[in-house]
Amino acid sequence: MIQTAKRIANVEEYYFSRKLAEVRGLDTPELRVINLGIGSPDQAPSSATIDALIASAKNPAHHGYQNYKGIPAFRQAIADFYRTVYNTTLNPETEILPLMGSKEGIMHIAMAFVNEGEEVLIPNPGYPTYSSVANLVGARLRPYALKESLNWGIDIAELEKSDLSKVKIMWVNFPHMPTGRVASREELKALVDLARKHQFLIVNDNPYSLILNDNPMSILSIEGADEVALELNSLSKSHNMAGWRLGWVAGKKEFIDAVLKVKSNMDSGMFLGLQHAATEALKNGDVWFKELNQVYRQRKQVALQLLDALGCTYADQSGLFVWAKAPDRIADVEKWIDEILYGTKVFITPGFIFGEAGRRYIRVSLCCTETMLKEALERVKNFLKTAKV
Repeated sequence: MIQTAKRIANVEEYYFSRKLAEVRGLDTPELRVINLGIGSPDQAPSSATIDALIASAKNPAHHGYQNYKGIPAFRQAIADFYRTVYNTTLNPETEILPLMGSKEGIMHIAMAFVNEGEEVLIPNPGYPTYSSVANLVGARLRPYALKESLNWGIDIAELEKSDLSKVKIMWVNFPHMPTGRVASREELKALVDLARKHQFLIVNDNPYSLILNDNPMSILSIEGADEVALELNSLSKSHNMAGWRLGWVAGKKEFIDAVLKVKSNMDSGMFLGLQHAATEALKNGDVWFKELNQVYRQRKQVALQLLDALGCTYADQSGLFVWAKAPDRIADVEKWIDEILYGTKVFITPGFIFGEAGRRYIRVSLCCTETMLKEALERVKNFLKTAKV
């Protein structure tokens, strides 16, 4: 019998890959499942973005292999976006590398910088892919707590007391998923100073900064970050382009060159039509984002009513989700979520998938129409009238 590689022994199939197949199995024409689980925007990109894709795709000369670093216009558009949104200057030739979605960047960065046995600091709760990738490259996982008592902030003083001599990468994610926590400049500066002191790479995963967030920030705007930091970003959430798989990593030339060594051996460049569309998308102005966020604000009000009906508690937060604590009477949150799913055909994400610190929590996505959110609210209210949960 052919054995699988040892590197996947501690890696499970992604939760949503398994769970969404189960959820789809519950779907019937009579009662459709309402998926409040994943952060896949249901709205369209700007019309100019779609027009740019169509125009480019119609050109017979645009379907060949492309440069591994992306076209200059796309990289310049990213640099312009960083200057406008984050007040951060990047060299489009040397400090930006387009990616097929920022998720692939997590793997590329780990492969470029982490040796087997070196330590990686992983947020708890946090995006599960950080842990999966660390396992795949043979790193040692070092979870660090985002504490509810600090409004899901990082206890940097506590980290400082620990042995950080073997740490190679610290993953941070602000605005944070799943808690919606937005870091202050002071917090980001303290993290950068920690990385400089202990000489590890700090990577900020930053796709949510334009969603229900009045003060978007880049870690690369922090003094000293150029020495120790990379930042991942994408068009998935902020520009309604999740399925387009368009993102980038930014940072100093030496770091970008290291990531390019890995990436250039993994793919053969991004379709030119997508790059032209992305270049146009990055020109979306304030009006477009204000309209987008107004839709999310309206949806969020209904999502909060749903959480109130379930007896959950929550704080003010940013991003595409609402993170909430299950009522104390619920002994097993994962089981409770399944009971709701099978009783109402409304799927909500249980917080345990984001780490042990999320075990008492749930996450509701705002990537569903207001009408569907109201329908989910009514289903849950009716279910609660008769359910023994």
